[in-house]
Amino acid sequence: MQPHERFYKIDKDFRNPYARDRDRIIHSGSFRKLEYKTQVFLNHEGDFFRTRLTHSIEVSQIARSITNQLGLNESLSEAIALAHDLGHTPFGHVGGDTLDECLKDDGFKNGFEHNFQSFRVVTKLEKRYKEFDGLNLTFATLEGILKHSYPYNKSFLPKVIDEQFDLNKHPSYEAMIVDRADEIAYISHDIDDGVNSGLISFVDLQESELAVEILQKVEAEGVTDANDEMFRYRFSSHLINHLVYSLLDYSKDRIAAKVEMPIGFDKALETKIKKLKKLLFHKMYQHNNIMRRMYAGKQAVKGLYKGLMEEEKMLPKFYYQQLQTRNKHRVVADYIASMSDRYALNFFNEMYGKI
Repeated sequence: MQPHERFYKIDKDFRNPYARDRDRIIHSGSFRKLEYKTQVFLNHEGDFFRTRLTHSIEVSQIARSITNQLGLNESLSEAIALAHDLGHTPFGHVGGDTLDECLKDDGFKNGFEHNFQSFRVVTKLEKRYKEFDGLNLTFATLEGILKHSYPYNKSFLPKVIDEQFDLNKHPSYEAMIVDRADEIAYISHDIDDGVNSGLISFVDLQESELAVEILQKVEAEGVTDANDEMFRYRFSSHLINHLVYSLLDYSKDRIAAKVEMPIGFDKALETKIKKLKKLLFHKMYQHNNIMRRMYAGKQAVKGLYKGLMEEEKMLPKFYYQQLQTRNKHRVVADYIASMSDRYALNFFNEMYGKI
């Protein structure tokens, strides 16, 4: 027997159920498309800016580290983290907000919401089995994807979803960890990308008490030139470490005591984080360079929706066939949500001319 042949004799899957979920998510088409979906900067603006794919990987790494230290299920947190943004549209949150407006303007009060769309991607829109739709994920992973972001009981979710997942109850600790890992990841990497792009500076960040504390840690290492990329790297590293260790210190005893919402930060740090996020919102996310690009993305989503509603034969075969059994508005929204930034822009330009 050749060394590799012994592996073919294994009858039982050697992975645990959540590791199997993780692998199915990674090999899905929706996961690959995250490479070309906006986090803050459009994908084509630079090789080093985060995309939804790199963001999801960073969230997964942080969530796994926290989960491991708290003695929870690392594979479950990894699967939830890797899938948590599968439902995002092109052009970041503005794309989702625009698609939501389009649907509501057409009388669909439930509109569009990216967390529920992530759930729909892995249960309805991915097709990997002849007998049924979806990726065939475990209940715990599906619950985590649906409920990782508080509040869990959203009015637009179908009654059958509430009955199945009990949206009045908190999800697993692993799902709660993914929610906070998501926050840690995007704060740190948005600062890194923002400084790298020149949209925000470390001088601007001195308005934040939390950022000042991290800057002091960097300078204590002897890294003092804020224009040096090493300064950015050390700042991101210290910020992530500070938030992760703070979360561990706060959460460990609360998990042991079985309090209702054990995962998080103490009130003082929560306040500092909120103030830093507010600073980033005003200084970076609303920067005129970002707003121009997001406005272009908004017009692209509106144009795609309008065009596809007027001429559904432009839909690819997979989506066009669904018109026989599903509402056209939702089929069109699903197709637009599945697009990468560059695909959406190219399609829009084919319809209307280049923007």
